[in-house]
Amino acid sequence: MKHTLFGPGLFGLGLAALALLTLPAEAQAQAQVPYPKKTVTLVTHSTPGSGTDVYLRQMIKYLGPIMGTNFVVENIKGGSGARAVAKVATSPADGSIFYGATDTYLDMSLLSKPKYGYKEVPAVVNVFFDAEVAYVRADSKFKTLADVIADAKAHPGTQKWGSGTPGSLDREALEELRSMTGVDAAVVPHDGGADAIINVLNGTLDFALGQVPALRGQLDAGKLRMIATLTEQPFPDFPNVTTARQQGIDLVAVKFRGLVGPKGLPDNVLKAWEAAIPKVLENAEFKKWYEKGELMPAFMTHDQYANYIDQVVKRQQAFFTKFNITEVE
Repeated sequence: MKHTLFGPGLFGLGLAALALLTLPAEAQAQAQVPYPKKTVTLVTHSTPGSGTDVYLRQMIKYLGPIMGTNFVVENIKGGSGARAVAKVATSPADGSIFYGATDTYLDMSLLSKPKYGYKEVPAVVNVFFDAEVAYVRADSKFKTLADVIADAKAHPGTQKWGSGTPGSLDREALEELRSMTGVDAAVVPHDGGADAIINVLNGTLDFALGQVPALRGQLDAGKLRMIATLTEQPFPDFPNVTTARQQGIDLVAVKFRGLVGPKGLPDNVLKAWEAAIPKVLENAEFKKWYEKGELMPAFMTHDQYANYIDQVVKRQQAFFTKFNITEVE
């Protein structure tokens, strides 16, 4: 049985499907819409150095000049994203604040049933797909993910696997991995991917799942080592790292990265974002950075993204039923 946890929520969706998610040509040619706010806050639930934090801070370097506005990133931890979502949901719908969304905010909304969930922060635009990768400390005895699983079977109950927040796709993929391989290992969620990295480095965790943009510095420094990608094909920049499927573990997990905002955003704000994101994705310097981080451009308009999120929700609900998950710890 294939286990595909694709961030957009479509089981079995391949990268060829990205062609269906592009902005119509006439909309791409549309002139830039003047942005109504001089300062815009992008909120993330992740800790500094985690995946969403890293990509937002990099993107705004190039997005600011395109949109003619100043951007700031604000980290609001707590509740697997509940506090961050509440901040955005209760802010003015004037284009001054947005939330950096991934699958996590949907899980948080569905499981913890907060006052302000995903329905209170509707879709704006999607930007990327971001693949999960398995990594270890550089001096780890594990060379592949298959090695981890073999050791876990030989020594039940001794391993600790790390993820981001309890409602993250990282955690979801680890639960799926534990189920499909039948191993007894502890899945340990963290406040964000950066915290999981620290615990891999200090030896608390045997391995963890994360994304290349957050890991790249430690990978380049030789402190961490990738042991598998949870993708359909290997990464071009890491040709010696095989996919989980190539290692006999049929698991693919890719999350989406986009922006959502308060209810009632005016059309001119939505159109400004729809015009700006394709432009920033074509910026040569930004493109060099995100390609090095193995981020896959996946621009979706407001309407496309809203439909996509609906499909993600259906996938998440099926996952929770399968594993009898009823709440975010």
